[in-house]
This record gives sequence, structure tokens and C-alpha cells, in this order.
Amino acid sequence: MAPAGKVSGFRREGNDWFCNAGLPSDITVVVDGINFHLHKFPLISKCGKIAREYEESQSNHEKIFTAVLEEFPGGPDTFLIAVKFCYGVRVELTPRNVVVVYCAADYLEMTDEYGEGNLISKSESFFHKNILRNWKDCILALQSSEPVMSRAEKLQILNKCFNALSMMVCTDPSLFGWPMMMYGSLQSPGGSILWNGINTGARIRSSESDWWFEDISYLSVSLFEKLMKTMEAKGIRPENLAGATMYYARKYLPGLGRWQGGQSGKTRTVASFSLTPATVDQRVLLESIAKLLPEKKGKSFCRFLLGLLRVALILGVSHACKDSLERRIGMQLELATLDGLLIPTYSDSDTLYNTDCVERIIHYFMSSESGITSFSPSSFDLETSPSSGPLRKVAKLIDGYIAEVASDVNLKPGKIRALAVALPESSRPLHDGLYRAVDIYFKAHPWLSEKDKEELCNVIDYQKLSIDACAHASQNDRLPLRVVLQVLFFEQMQLRTALAGCLHVLDAESAPAGPLTVPGDMAGQIVQRDGWVTVVRENQVLKVDMERMRSRVGELEEEFSKIKQEMKKVTKSHSTLSSPRLVAKKLGFKLIPRPSDAQPDTGESTGPTPRASVEQACPPRHSRHRKSFSLF
Repeated sequence: MAPAGKVSGFRREGNDWFCNAGLPSDITVVVDGINFHLHKFPLISKCGKIAREYEESQSNHEKIFTAVLEEFPGGPDTFLIAVKFCYGVRVELTPRNVVVVYCAADYLEMTDEYGEGNLISKSESFFHKNILRNWKDCILALQSSEPVMSRAEKLQILNKCFNALSMMVCTDPSLFGWPMMMYGSLQSPGGSILWNGINTGARIRSSESDWWFEDISYLSVSLFEKLMKTMEAKGIRPENLAGATMYYARKYLPGLGRWQGGQSGKTRTVASFSLTPATVDQRVLLESIAKLLPEKKGKSFCRFLLGLLRVALILGVSHACKDSLERRIGMQLELATLDGLLIPTYSDSDTLYNTDCVERIIHYFMSSESGITSFSPSSFDLETSPSSGPLRKVAKLIDGYIAEVASDVNLKPGKIRALAVALPESSRPLHDGLYRAVDIYFKAHPWLSEKDKEELCNVIDYQKLSIDACAHASQNDRLPLRVVLQVLFFEQMQLRTALAGCLHVLDAESAPAGPLTVPGDMAGQIVQRDGWVTVVRENQVLKVDMERMRSRVGELEEEFSKIKQEMKKVTKSHSTLSSPRLVAKKLGFKLIPRPSDAQPDTGESTGPTPRASVEQACPPRHSRHRKSFSLF
């Protein structure tokens, strides 16, 4: 026996460890090719496994007992800690070694049956009193459990750490783990910052829901996945779990930075200590992230999913993972942006962009929006459908996407047609965007045959082109002749319909209050869509002028009628005096004397005649009276 008090330490010589006890060793323990030359009594009195193996080997009567420990938790370094404990040497437990020592003690069966206060009870006590009550130590313990994860999980060590972290996340960080390290300063339970144990009176900044993202990002993929599942079971909000998952993905998938904006705000962490970043397999990480992401919608979340899909195509993830990402994007395609959908082709394909992936996303969108076409076909306004808003947004987005990819010279016309017909007819109130995309494709592919052009033009409904688009198409020499004739025909139809709508609006406004036979909003849509707003306004101005003129004419007619009635009265009352001269006197006119009424003048007179004198006396009245008589 080697007395514990005389053990001065252990020394290593190559692959052999020796105890400086002054006595020859009588037991050899081999761990991962390293030989430990020890004494059997200290080990047998503490380790149930070695004691049992020693008893089984007594029949061989060997002078030196040799024990080989396969798959020892923690390897030779951890076994040396257990050996020191058996020899009575003081062992220091830390957050970085407690899990491994705990697992090694369990492997060696160092229970209290072989001595009170054995290594298992010591490790378990330190773990519960120190590790589970401190955020920093709990993360360190989890990070150090990688080599012994299976045994630690069997001993419920991992679950206890996960539960403890979940409870701390649910709690205000200023309340747990006191005294705790936060922003480099100790904090009291009341929230004041302590310096050397003295209350400074300063208050710490209010915590946010993302303060724990950075700390847990140092865990490995498997540990992070288990922690997220535990937090989900504990009732952590899905948006917080999604934020932590996105933070973790951005940290270990550098490719996401090309399509994701910079991190908003400064990185916040509770644990003010140095952690070693985890070594992750990016492909495994991405597949795990795809499983952890919740079912949620949002512009930033959709952009993150599109970036994740790009990286997934680069890494060559499994079909199930890629399909899951495409399905999630399809569920919120109306929130996507054009630059996010421009996914390059990372395979040996000749095309620049992965149109097949976008086409599958559109199909997922249509399957998730199954009620899009449930509204009545007779409804002119698509806004009556609750799903028409997202559908129109997606149609506009896809038209822009087709226009962007159409300049690729290697893109086949079938791909353009497949993208265009992936959405229903009701998704596009106007086909201007689709016409623009097809025209760009024709310009980039001048070698297309007339047959291919006509087949591609069939995706456009020329009745849904605006006046400007029809005018452009009618002069577009890239279009087939049959299509140009069709455009001209529908252009005339649209002009006729627009004019009819304008006239109907004018008639409806001029008519008295009554029921409308045609919906006014339909005519208004036709007028507004085809650019006839100006015509309607001009017609309204003309209508007002006509009303004024009509009122003036009515006043003149009334005055004329009064004059005629007055003349009839004068004629009846003076029937004997029917001479026009008498009528004129009755009306108050001053007549010009006739030449026969003048005094006979037998001789020549040099003075003015009476007629001339009358005319000279009042020339303005005379001229006005004569004009008045000329009216009648």
C-alpha cells in the first residue's frame, strides 16, 4: 500500500505514468495506449469496476494485474484526475471538466458504496450547486461535454443543462445567477451594478429578448438543436427561437452574408468570457437549421430563407432539405423580392439562373393559396377575393423575374412559357409586364422561328394590354404578323369600349337620380385604365358650358314670347288703328315724318327740310329704332 500522505505527485515518461510513492507498482491500467503504473489498493477501494476485474483475475495468480479500459470517457487526462482522487490528491472541479469527470467516475463506478464522498457524489454536488445556477458555467459545461455526449445524455446531464438554460431565458437576466457576470460587472438582485461588492447605484441596461443568441451560438450543431427543442417544449416564443436559429446560421454559414443585411445593433452577451467557436459541418448545420425553423411569415424571414436556399444549392444538401426550404418560401412568396429570387445555377447547366427552382416555388405558392380562384368569375374586381392581393403581388414579381432572366441567351422558350402559365389568368389584371418580358426575350433571341414566337405569344392576353402597350405592340417588328393584327383588332375594341364607358359615365351624371343599369365602377375602371380621364374631364367642362348656354337661350325665348303677347294685345284693342305707325306710337316709338306729310313747298328752299332736321336732331335714337323694327 502506498500511503496517501507520502504521494508527492505523478510523472510521465513517454507513454507511461508513474506514481511518486516510493513503492513499486502492482497494477497497470491502460487507457488509449497510455500505461499507468499504480497501486491496486487505492484504486480497488474507490473504483468498483477495477475491483470487480481484479477479483475476476485472482485465479490467474499474476504478480502484476493489468486492466485495459476501452473507450474511457475523456481519455488519459481524465483518468489521471480520477487516479489523483483515489490517491487523496486534491482535485479541482471546474465548469470545463466537471461533465467529463462525472462521466469518468460513472464509468469507473466510483459510487459511495466504495467510500463515502466518492467522486460521483462530489461531481454531482458541484454540478447542481455551481453549474446549473450559472448561465456562463452551464454553457461551458455543455461545450465541454462533446467528447462524452452519449454518456452525459444517459446520465441526464445534458437535459439538466438544457432545462436550466431554458428557465434562465424565460427569466429576466438581471434576476438569475446572482452574483452574475453581465457586461463585465457584477449585479445585485435589485439590478444595481456592484464594484468590489459595493453598490454603485448605477442601473444596468434593460435586457432584450436576444441577449442570449451569441452565447448559445458557441454550442455544436447537435447541442444547439437539442437546446432549441427543449426551449420549444418549455414554451419559449417561436419568434425568439427563429431569431436564435437565424443568428446561429449566419455565424457559421458565411455565404448568407452576401444576401443578408448586416446584423442590426451591437452583439449582446451575458457571458463576458472567451468561448471557443464550435467546429461545424456546414451541410449538416444547414439541414439541421431547416428542421428547426418554425412555420412563420415575414419579409426578413423570407429573405433569410432565400439566402439559405442559395447556400443549400451550393452545399448540395439532401432533396428533403431543399424541398422543405422551397415549400417554406412558396408559402410567403408575396413577401419575396426580385433580387432574392434571382438564384444562380450552381450545376453544369448552361443557363445563368435556376428557373426550375423558382417554378417549384410558384407551385408551392399556388398549393398553399388554394382558395385564390374560388371567387365568382363574373366578378370584375379581383379585390373581392381575399387572396387576390398576394396573388397579384406574386404575378407582378414573376413578370419582373421573367424580364430579368429573359436576356439569358441559353434560356429555352419553354422555360419562359412554364413560368408564365404557372399562375392563373386571374392573377394579372394587365398583361403589360408579361408582354415586356416576352419582348425582351425576343430581342435577346433574334434567331427564334415564327412558330416559337407565336407559341410564346399565346401566353399573353392582348385584351388585357393597356393603350400604351397596344400602341407599342402594333409597331413592334419583333412580333409575328398574326400577333400584330390581333393587337390592332383588340386595340380598336378597347378604344370603342373606353369611349362607350366615357359616354355612359356622362349620361349617368346628366340623368336624374335613378338606378344605373351598368355598374359605374366598371366604366370608371375602363376609363382610368385606358387613359381617358382627361377626355372625361373635358366633356364635363363642355357639359357645364352647354347648360349655361341653354339657360341663356331659354331666357331669350321667354322675353321674345312676352313681346309677341304684348303686340297681340295692342292689335286687338286698336283694331281700327291697325296702321303700323299707330302701333309704333303705342309702343312709344318716335316716327319719322313721311315726305307726304310735310308742308308743300312750291319754291326752292335753301334751309334744311323737316326730315333732315329730325334726323340731325336725334341720329342715335333713329338708328336704334330702325334696327328694332328690322327684328320684327
